[in-house]
Amino acid sequence: MTDTLQEVKREYEGGSSRPLGSYARVLGMYGGAVSVLLAAARLTGRTGPDTVTPMDLALMGLFTHRLSRTLARDTVTSPLRAPFTRYAGVSGPAELREEVRGAGLRHALGELLTCPFCLAQWVATGYAAGMMFAPKITRMAGATMAAVAISDWLQLAYARLMKAADERHD
Repeated sequence: MTDTLQEVKREYEGGSSRPLGSYARVLGMYGGAVSVLLAAARLTGRTGPDTVTPMDLALMGLFTHRLSRTLARDTVTSPLRAPFTRYAGVSGPAELREEVRGAGLRHALGELLTCPFCLAQWVATGYAAGMMFAPKITRMAGATMAAVAISDWLQLAYARLMKAADERHD
């Protein structure tokens, strides 16, 4: 069995070094977290909503987008990523570019923590759990992060407009 797994790993990697075993551990951590949340919901008699309204979905989407980017790219959250990454510069307004370092699980976690697209599933799962266990607080957190996301987009749009106006006057 081990030989077969090693062969699959070699064929998948195609000459690159990929921490497949560590990715499997990260997947296991996610599955374990979801299992614990489901067990806690069952033990406490919590059930999900009968429906998810378009407003709930929009709030969850904006929350997930903003918190994922905050965790993965924000300067202030860099101490959370520091054990797994190395500073590599600025990637955009108020965002850092970091390189993943280490091997094995450290590398896999670094990839997860620097990828807002990868973190989104974890964040959305946390939001869904929050809606089961503390919906009022979760909605307030969702509204807060949604407001931050909208503010970010407005700041970027304003900066573009100012730049365009300056270019017209030059």
